[in-house]
Amino acid sequence: MSESGAPAGGRPVGELVVGILGGTGPQGRGLAVRWAAAGQRVLLGSRDADRAGEVAAAVAARATAAAGGEEVSVQGGSNADVAGAADLVVVAVPFAGHAELLAELAPALAGKVVVDCVVPMGWDELGAYVLDVEEGSVAQQAAALLPDSWVVGAFHHLSAVTLEDLSQPTLDGDVLVVGDDRAAMDLVQALAGQLPGLRGVYAGRLRNARQVEALTINLVSVNRRYKAHAGVRVTGV
Repeated sequence: MSESGAPAGGRPVGELVVGILGGTGPQGRGLAVRWAAAGQRVLLGSRDADRAGEVAAAVAARATAAAGGEEVSVQGGSNADVAGAADLVVVAVPFAGHAELLAELAPALAGKVVVDCVVPMGWDELGAYVLDVEEGSVAQQAAALLPDSWVVGAFHHLSAVTLEDLSQPTLDGDVLVVGDDRAAMDLVQALAGQLPGLRGVYAGRLRNARQVEALTINLVSVNRRYKAHAGVRVTGV
């Protein structure tokens, strides 16, 4: 993104409304309930606004319980409504619909930080494998479709099962963050740090997103073999 200005107007991450496109899916729900329990204001988006409202109510109830009864803020709406209303947007939709959705929402996402956690994953009789993306990675595809947004890749390696399991109040892992704008990446690293036990770690420019996305496939293979929900931890930093 070439236009001047600071991502999210330079506001601290705790003041931002975080929107999740595809928020009714496992990854979106998991991130939503964790952020809401930590005090973040969250908007859940879906193709079906009514479905988003139902899931948002359930997420709010669980987050309130996890927060010891403290009031939380979770609301649902269409993906378009969420894209327009949120300060920072996380993309957690299936890869098959990724390009079409972002092309449609590009005007609403202009001037915003867009965090892409979509993985180009396919399955066959041998298990999971990485799908080719013409732009090099899903995050680079997002950047091509959203020239007026700050696009950052992050949150690929967090298990949806672990995120939704609030019996584990503290997570254990690092979030690899890739992007081309330092301020936007700092904001996303801070968003990762909102969740107890997580840390955002700089992992290079957006051109490195391909490796970060593909590593998810290795983790899927680890988890299938060992019946686990493994993540990533960077040592020595």
